[in-house]
Amino acid sequence: MKLRALIGVGLILASTATLGCSRNTIEAINLANEADKQKDVDVDGAISKYEQAVQLDPTNHRILYKLAQAYRKKEAWDKVASTLARAAQLAPKFANYQYWRGAAIEQQAEKKTISWEEAKDPLKKCIDADPNFADCYHELGRAMLWTDNEQDALVNFTKAIEHKPDELKFYGPLADLYLSLNYTDQAAQVLKEALAYGKEGDKSLFGVHVLLSQVYQTKSQMNEMVTELEAARRVAGDEHPEILYNLGSTYAVLTPPRKTEAIQLLKGFSARACRGAGATGKYKDQCEASQSLVAKLGGTMQ
Repeated sequence: MKLRALIGVGLILASTATLGCSRNTIEAINLANEADKQKDVDVDGAISKYEQAVQLDPTNHRILYKLAQAYRKKEAWDKVASTLARAAQLAPKFANYQYWRGAAIEQQAEKKTISWEEAKDPLKKCIDADPNFADCYHELGRAMLWTDNEQDALVNFTKAIEHKPDELKFYGPLADLYLSLNYTDQAAQVLKEALAYGKEGDKSLFGVHVLLSQVYQTKSQMNEMVTELEAARRVAGDEHPEILYNLGSTYAVLTPPRKTEAIQLLKGFSARACRGAGATGKYKDQCEASQSLVAKLGGTMQ
């Protein structure tokens, strides 16, 4: 009788534990759903709810992923990486967890707070989980390049394009690396392939045209260089004032120089980029060169 009574108590305790576990799971999901609705207007509030949800159910990798994406909106890259490490441990076949973990580590590496070497492992695991994940090859290529492994960078940049050939952002780094290695013809081939996939409004076309202008500059084909810079200007928008300098300085050295257009572009560049921090920071050299070229062409900055 006593034994039977003890068995009954054990069943009650087990049922209570199961009920408590289920209650935590449901409450965690409810909190995460509330955070989903909140994250676009109050990311801090959403993060708080996601964190509470994770405490209630630390085995829910999807909630961990949502928390990591909220941290990403705050650019809290260390928390993104650590949170996704937990998610990936729970769900190793989810390649996107490893991708964003690797990307978060790269963000830290760019700020020199962590080594680029550390980004390689999650990105390799991303490829193991999904061999068709083009972005993982691309980011692994970046990590290889920053750790002075140019050959593996070339391989991975190329694989990114092979898996997603209509993504123009993949072409620039590969072409740029070929140029730096003096493989000019290979760079030209990559960039011309990119143009075949170019669509109106694609901002990545800017970089493709600029790099192709560098190819033609290396080959001393000035007319073709000008054509590419003019194409780059048409797609630049307001984000790339440097194209005014690039094109203006090129017009200035043509034979004969296109003086009026060169002066106009260089003055336009100076007005947009050579005030305040631009004059002493990012565009310091171009700002100084613009003044010199305008004077040499017989113009003034007034």
